[in-house]
Amino acid sequence: MERIICLIAGYACGLLQTGYIYSRMHHVDIRKEGSGNSGSTNVLRVMGVKAGATVFFGDFLKTLIPCLVVRYLFRGQPDVRNLLVLYTALGVILGHNYPFYMGFKGGKGIAATAGLLVAMDLRVTAVCLILFILIVAVTRYVSLGSLVVVTVFLAGMIFFGGRGDYGIASQYLTEFYIVSACVTGLAYWRHRANIVRLVHGNENKIGSKK
Repeated sequence: MERIICLIAGYACGLLQTGYIYSRMHHVDIRKEGSGNSGSTNVLRVMGVKAGATVFFGDFLKTLIPCLVVRYLFRGQPDVRNLLVLYTALGVILGHNYPFYMGFKGGKGIAATAGLLVAMDLRVTAVCLILFILIVAVTRYVSLGSLVVVTVFLAGMIFFGGRGDYGIASQYLTEFYIVSACVTGLAYWRHRANIVRLVHGNENKIGSKK
């Protein structure tokens, strides 16, 4: 029941579509511009750096805040606390990616995943941030940097989780890995068109119009 509540509460938080709300406030329907995606990358491409940064931090905070709240509420259950944090973040990402009131067409969940990273482990966050900056600076492919980030996230959860850093009880460890893999799998699924373009060398580069 705790897992279901965290998942549903997270989904409700994820329904706050920062990109759509911000664009409508500026008389733009981001769903009809660029890639049609409501995430921060498309907002950045269509509306500029300030808009992209605003949307990114909005999506980032809508994961970070509920994750921190769950961590506080379940502080007396350290053996399952971080697992519930993961369920909450998964719910947020699902709500962000598939908002029911927008025909289940939202963003790709990378900014929301960044909020989970900070909530879970600053060491993994630092590695992901450095890799993301380097990859995007060299290739100008945000999608490639994003895919590397979610892959490193999963590796970090498996390594540090197995080492006992997150306090997950042994009976919940496999479940912890599965939920982490779902977060990464969702990112890959939402980036499947980007992956095809990366393979064919015609992916959209940051700084260029779609």
